[in-house]
Amino acid sequence: MNPCELYLITPPSFTALEFKPLLIQALEAGPVAAVQLRLKDVSDDEIRKAIDVLQPIVQDRNIAFILNDRPDLAKEYRCDGAHIGMDDTPIELARSQLGDDLQLGVSCYDSRDMAMKAGEGGADYIAFGAFFPTISKDTDVRAPIELLSWWSEMMELPVVAIGGITPDNCKPLVQAGADFLSVIGAVWRHPEGPEKGVQSMLKAIEDAQKER
Repeated sequence: MNPCELYLITPPSFTALEFKPLLIQALEAGPVAAVQLRLKDVSDDEIRKAIDVLQPIVQDRNIAFILNDRPDLAKEYRCDGAHIGMDDTPIELARSQLGDDLQLGVSCYDSRDMAMKAGEGGADYIAFGAFFPTISKDTDVRAPIELLSWWSEMMELPVVAIGGITPDNCKPLVQAGADFLSVIGAVWRHPEGPEKGVQSMLKAIEDAQKER
């Protein structure tokens, strides 16, 4: 099994300039594989402004900067990739917009069929979830942990686990074969700040890997 890595998603809403120092704190706390900029129900101007402010912070640290839902803007701004849901941009269109050089991630919720189709459509990684209750996103989906085991045993394409993940509950996800743990609240809502949030997640991942 590959080592499990941390994949951060930005909070549901924020002001880019106010969020900038929090992002820096998080990224300086320990190794992070990717940061996904996820802004819903905002104008293109707000997304562009957030990219301008946050992208250099991420990419200057050799961390992948992934844009949610907008492969067109990801290509325009030279992000490292885009992440789409199955109800967003069609996979084939997203793949063509990104070209061959940028990463494409696809949310597949709790569906094996969606995951297979995403892989066939050109996804570079797929995501399952939510595995646990979450207040960061409205969803009724509860993905079984066995999905991660099934995928990691059958496929080489990396898999991301998402949804309500914390240091206290991540162990079975890591041991089931998740390549990445995607977190929001465990970092940005940590009572001691995002630096401590990242450190706590990394420690939990490390401990889980030692036992698998």
